[in-house]
Amino acid sequence: MYAQPIGAGDPNEALWRWPLSLALAALAAGVLSVVPFWVGLQQMWDAWISVPEYSFGMLIPPITAFLIWQQKDRLERTRFSGSWLGFALVLAGGAILVIAQLATVFVLAQYAYFVTLFGLALALLGWPAFRLIVAPLLLLWLTIPLPEFAFANLSMDLQLLSSSLGVDFMRLFNVTVLLQGNVIDLGGYQLQVAEACSGLRYLFPLMTLGLLMAYFYKGALWKRIALFLSSVPITVLMNSLRVGTIGIMVEHWGIGMAEGFLHEFQGWALFMVSMALMLGEIALLNRVTPERAGWRQLFGIELPLPPPAGASRRRRSWPPAFAAALSLMIAIVAASFVLPRPREIIPRRDASFAEFPMAIGPWRGERETLDGVYSNALKLDDYLLADYVDGSNAVVNLYIAYYDSQRAGAAVHSPRSCLPAGGWQMRDFGQRTVPGGRLGDRPLRVNRTLIALNGQRQLVYYWFQQRGRVLTNEFAVKWYIFWDALTRHRTDGALVRLTTPIPRAGGVAAADLRLTDLARRVAVGLDRYVPN
Repeated sequence: MYAQPIGAGDPNEALWRWPLSLALAALAAGVLSVVPFWVGLQQMWDAWISVPEYSFGMLIPPITAFLIWQQKDRLERTRFSGSWLGFALVLAGGAILVIAQLATVFVLAQYAYFVTLFGLALALLGWPAFRLIVAPLLLLWLTIPLPEFAFANLSMDLQLLSSSLGVDFMRLFNVTVLLQGNVIDLGGYQLQVAEACSGLRYLFPLMTLGLLMAYFYKGALWKRIALFLSSVPITVLMNSLRVGTIGIMVEHWGIGMAEGFLHEFQGWALFMVSMALMLGEIALLNRVTPERAGWRQLFGIELPLPPPAGASRRRRSWPPAFAAALSLMIAIVAASFVLPRPREIIPRRDASFAEFPMAIGPWRGERETLDGVYSNALKLDDYLLADYVDGSNAVVNLYIAYYDSQRAGAAVHSPRSCLPAGGWQMRDFGQRTVPGGRLGDRPLRVNRTLIALNGQRQLVYYWFQQRGRVLTNEFAVKWYIFWDALTRHRTDGALVRLTTPIPRAGGVAAADLRLTDLARRVAVGLDRYVPN
């Protein structure tokens, strides 16, 4: 932090003062903006408390408040002109809230709140003053938890990348290791790069730190952008280095190196080293194209200047756009109490999978049970896992995962994400219509893929059965969850997957026939267990 001259500034420059009525109105707008979005904000707070990846969110509001206070002297010298674009943003926030409330989609309500907050600030300040605080306000967007499907997909991708790079690092030190998806086999031990080790726990806070560093850094704009963007590869690289280091330590000193305090300490050390790398990056950027100012001027925390002695004061007037935005905010609050809050409909099922037949035509099944680790992670409401064998002793594994609701973090997991995590390589991915297969009055269309691992091959059919629809596209599944939540107040659904091994002496065509036959038979009457 560097000192600023006391009383600096033009004493003849007029400062703007807040009339009591406008100050109270601004405070009322801030309070009112919380009321209709309360449930969504409460969900966001719960994520900060319970999900380690988002725990940094509690620090952002006070940091944002400090950064806005930093601009106090500049704001005092800037007229509040208001902006009708701010009014439009408040209107857009209210419209998004209506959709979020009808669909009870919390993440939409969270985004709607920040759109509304930005709108109120812009309607009050106008562009000249708003641009002084827009960067601190943007920090708040980083506190919104990702939608569950985006979080899961990103976590899985980072797990696979960290596993791959970590294994490459181990091999540099002559560690014999086999990688299967996110499972690292060291011979005597197996390490799983779990969701907690994906790097998201460091990526989100480090991106926030990178944005703060770029904000305080007074270098050229391209340097500040590069500094912020570098937080992503630094996190991936350091997390992969952590995975590799743990593998090397386990190889030499046992599995205790990957557990307990030491494991947590490695995570803390990783974050501190990543932060040091970003500070080193600033020093390196200053050498690439030297800046005229010194280090303290380029990377210092400014404090607002005190008002010049004898400066005159002018009274701020009410911006018309803010008066309109405040009136609209009051209307949104009133509408939020009147607007119906529909309850999610959990449809009645005719039968649970405990009653699913183990005899289907020539197929005879034997039930299996999911390991508790997997069932807890999948958050299933009901499932079927069984091996079916026909008269020729051909085996097909049938897995059906059912969810009463796919709103609050529980949703079908696509095999396109889960199978690679187990080390399986997916080949020949495509869709096909099962000959003679129907679900109600709809033809049965499935995803078909050949998977391989260590010389083993299997053929997989799967589809998503969602409230009477047969879907093969994961993004369509997410869209219809939102649409049906809004229009039908339902988000129940299931994943159906059939898998059969392909013997070395057998062919893919025979595997197709097996899956086609059982899929066609399973589809008949499936609506007893998965409601339409």
